[in-house]
Amino acid sequence: MEDLTLTLTLLLLVAAFMAGFVDSIAGGGGLITVPVLLLAGFSPVEALGTNKLQGLFGSGSATVAYARKGHVDLKAQLPSAALSAIGSAFGAILATVIPGELFRAFLPFLLVAIALYFAFKPNMDDIDRARRLSPFLFGLLIVPVLGFYDGVFGPGAGSFFMLAFVALAGYGLLKATAHTKLLNFASNLGAFGVFALFGVISWKIGLMMGAAQFAGAQVGSRMAMKNGAKIIKPLLVITCMALAAKLLLDK
Repeated sequence: MEDLTLTLTLLLLVAAFMAGFVDSIAGGGGLITVPVLLLAGFSPVEALGTNKLQGLFGSGSATVAYARKGHVDLKAQLPSAALSAIGSAFGAILATVIPGELFRAFLPFLLVAIALYFAFKPNMDDIDRARRLSPFLFGLLIVPVLGFYDGVFGPGAGSFFMLAFVALAGYGLLKATAHTKLLNFASNLGAFGVFALFGVISWKIGLMMGAAQFAGAQVGSRMAMKNGAKIIKPLLVITCMALAAKLLLDK
């Protein structure tokens, strides 16, 4: 689907900018872009595929911004990024066969639980804490599972990565955000490759939204690095609650 009215095109661009901004800080950009793509008339699988294309620009933009300031070591995280991409690719293959609605039954409750965890857990700041899993086990056991989820369904994946980095890897919020964006970029890339092979991507709209996502992510990542946990924590809580509410209302 390529022919859209000017109003719908502008709506998609604004949504992409907002998604890039929010996603670069707390994840949940798909909460904004996927519904707008569906509203524009895209089929569910085409909306997912196009969302992965434009999401590459946002997550890639944020990843570069965080890496430039030393918040994530890209070279050291390449194995985890590869596992995230592989898991996402398998998820995307499944998404072309089985509707992602299967996740809707329990996902809202998980998102509420994540919001409550970040809202009420003490010492939720930018300081690293004791880790519960070694980097090797974290990359081997957690990353591909979350990448798979991102490929098959998507919304909330950034929040799940954030929770894993904070609760299991012991990262502070800013460091967790930076690493989440890298693995989100990798999972977007893996799913994008599969959706592209199946021909379910609207390239024109995806690239236009991608430019807006890139700009939004630049603004959001800079704000996150400037304010750290002070902005990441409340926005993460709000994003999780908003996504949970939307999924419940859509039932």
